[in-house]
Amino acid sequence: MIDFFFAIVAAGLNSAAGDAPRDMPSVLEDAPVASVVPAPVPVAPPASVSVGQGSVVIGQGTLLEGVPATPAPAPVATLAPAPVVPAPPPAQSGFNMAVVPAGLMAEPQTPTGKFTTATEIKPILNATKGNWVAVRQYDGKDLLYITHLWSWRCGLASIAISVNDEAMQNWPMPPCHMEFSTPNAMLEDDGLPYLSLRAGAVQKITVQIVYDDLSMDVASFDRGSVLIP
Repeated sequence: MIDFFFAIVAAGLNSAAGDAPRDMPSVLEDAPVASVVPAPVPVAPPASVSVGQGSVVIGQGTLLEGVPATPAPAPVATLAPAPVVPAPPPAQSGFNMAVVPAGLMAEPQTPTGKFTTATEIKPILNATKGNWVAVRQYDGKDLLYITHLWSWRCGLASIAISVNDEAMQNWPMPPCHMEFSTPNAMLEDDGLPYLSLRAGAVQKITVQIVYDDLSMDVASFDRGSVLIP
């Protein structure tokens, strides 16, 4: 009996090791092969997105009717700090832009030593603003002079003038004489730097200038402050 038990055990071990007799079917040969399907990995559904009144889209695009729509919180964007732009200078008031000639362009401001740039003449005209104009009674008339401005005209782009608050008008300047050592000099062909008006007529003068760097200045004078003998 014991010998018979060991024989059965030995036969089982041989079968497990692949040495079973051909006429003894393996217990594994007829067993069905099971297909192993990997377990699904749970994926968190995306945040709900509103698509209209009474419905939302969630998960993989499932449309649920009758669910109150709750807008998703707006994403917080990380923005680069905006560049600091210097504030523009305050607008200068009191200028009549209608009389500024069209097409003016800023001129180079390299000093020439001949007072032909705004950089060179602006300090002079600022310091001598009281001399921009003059009024002289002569031969029964008022003569209104702008000789001082003409003397530094090579650093100017335009001159305009108003008498007694009348409409401001441009006063053409003679050209600069760059061929000479004194380009601002007034030659015989340059005309006369004054206007002739009725005696006693000039009571107020306003002068507006545009420098050749396109900066501007304006000044007003009453008769008594600019009257000369």
